[in-house]
Amino acid sequence: MAASHQFNFCPNCATPLQLLAQMEDGGEKARLRCPACAWTHWNNPTPVLAAIVECADRDGMVLLARNAAWTHRMFALITGFMEAGETPEEGIAREVAEETNLVVDELNLVGVYDFQRMNQLIVAYHAVAHGEIVLSPELAEYKLFAPQDIRCWRAGTGYALAKWLSDRGHVPQWVELPPRPPPQAAT
Repeated sequence: MAASHQFNFCPNCATPLQLLAQMEDGGEKARLRCPACAWTHWNNPTPVLAAIVECADRDGMVLLARNAAWTHRMFALITGFMEAGETPEEGIAREVAEETNLVVDELNLVGVYDFQRMNQLIVAYHAVAHGEIVLSPELAEYKLFAPQDIRCWRAGTGYALAKWLSDRGHVPQWVELPPRPPPQAAT
């Protein structure tokens, strides 16, 4: 399982972490642990919220956006991290508003999906929204799609989009993602 970041030092005592095996409920498990104070880096998946944004004031068109950090022209769901003290529903409504300026009128859970490459657990919603679209600096551009014209991708949020389309009587069409470049060796 990939990690989105790597811990090197114990956050309690600053001792370098070591990959140490220890008995846990499910048997012996090697994890990054502190040999000085026994702190364990569990490396649990991070919850990520996602929205299939249906624009109620644009004939039900679906908004997909391109992240400003992406080098390729892929358009995807609105996503973001939950904040402490908010429910998943509050979090995705906030993310939609922050990233697109749209007001969410209705939310329905689509499903929960693993995205192991990023060590994430995706909680996907169908968000019915309205308003003037104004993108945050996080997003480079957006496109509006009729549901039958959307192409899904075989990773993370693409499976949520395919389920949502299927639930509405559309046969999901798939696009292949560009291959990921191999990791560069450290020098």
